[in-house]
Amino acid sequence: MKHRSRLPEQDDLLRPRLVEMIDPRHELVKLTALIDWEVFEREWSGFFPSATGRPATSPRLVAGLLYLQHAYRLSDEAVVARWVENPYYQHLTGETFFQHRPPINPSSLTRWRNRIGEEGVEWLLTQTIEAGRKSGAIDDASLKRVAVDTTVMEKNIAHPTDARLYERARAQLVTLAQEAGVDLRQSYARLSPRLAMQVGRYAHAKQFRRMRKALKKLKGYTGRVMRDLRRHLDDIATGPLRDQIIAKLALVSQLLHQQPKGSDKIYALHEPEVDCISKGKARVPYEFGCKVSITTTLEQVEILTDQRPDLAVVDRGYRGHGVEATRVLISGSRRGLTPRLIADLRRRSAIEPEIGHMKSDGRLARCPLKGTIGDAFFAVLCGCGHNIRKILAHLRDLLALIIAVILVTCRHHQSGQDHPLEA
Repeated sequence: MKHRSRLPEQDDLLRPRLVEMIDPRHELVKLTALIDWEVFEREWSGFFPSATGRPATSPRLVAGLLYLQHAYRLSDEAVVARWVENPYYQHLTGETFFQHRPPINPSSLTRWRNRIGEEGVEWLLTQTIEAGRKSGAIDDASLKRVAVDTTVMEKNIAHPTDARLYERARAQLVTLAQEAGVDLRQSYARLSPRLAMQVGRYAHAKQFRRMRKALKKLKGYTGRVMRDLRRHLDDIATGPLRDQIIAKLALVSQLLHQQPKGSDKIYALHEPEVDCISKGKARVPYEFGCKVSITTTLEQVEILTDQRPDLAVVDRGYRGHGVEATRVLISGSRRGLTPRLIADLRRRSAIEPEIGHMKSDGRLARCPLKGTIGDAFFAVLCGCGHNIRKILAHLRDLLALIIAVILVTCRHHQSGQDHPLEA
């Protein structure tokens, strides 16, 4: 793997080392010692087969930035900007001296996510689990009985309406036609946006008959542009642009022919894989995104922890799971339950606040990455951020406990009394 290697830096009389500037009791400093950073150097080496060209960024820097990004709910731009200001962030990523310039461009994180793939982000999650074991936040006994639940991770799209989708499809087809040099009969660049706006006004005024009439007319505008561009398809030279036009025509055709209650509906042109999920919530009847399993699948639990759970407590949505090696206890079961299993069923609801924290404190509420592979990356990275937050909280509590014991001991020594643990 060709990347910038971190060699031991010499002392600088004008710059103090980071370890001399920061508090060694800080939770990020302790977390730095718990993570095996050499794993990323070794396991990510296969993603850089070429030995020529500019050296890649240090894997530890990228892994640390991804951890910090999802632990503190930051965007790509924000985590790089905060890295410049925070010496603890720089220490976590392996810097020796305080740096005053951004280490990378924020767009590099996007390229790194695409390069390491799903296997690479799973290594990130594995190291958080190992760090939790070393810190004492996770014990092996807790991995034998797990609770599993699903939630909806919404996609970063606007609320889908037919008027917006038709207008966006028409505008994109017109843009592609201009790039290909195709002269359309009419682009409806003036009529279509006004009509799309009028559809929203009719819907707000509850004039649904006028709304349906205007929506049908708007759909006709988009269909005319689509058919006009399709007729000129033979005049476009073979190349990436022609392939892009063909794919867009197929997508718009599917949009125009989809039924209100049909399957495989399109809710966003740039994210056609988005699903409409109804989970019975009164405040949010429908959510547009994908389902995420918080404890993932049992096979992934075994891969990440080298230990297959003995018992998995799930809700009724997991009926028909087909898992035989692990006992799956479904919520609502009544037969053959011991007091311990009844307690486990009640304990299953404790996963709900965990999901809430992943959405409010983390970034699970909305996925900004593109495609289904982006959903998989983002869900795993959100799990990494949640594990990091729990480890940091455990380290803070442990430090507070140690300080409290020291203070109590000092007070008893000053008063001349016996040690409270010896009494």
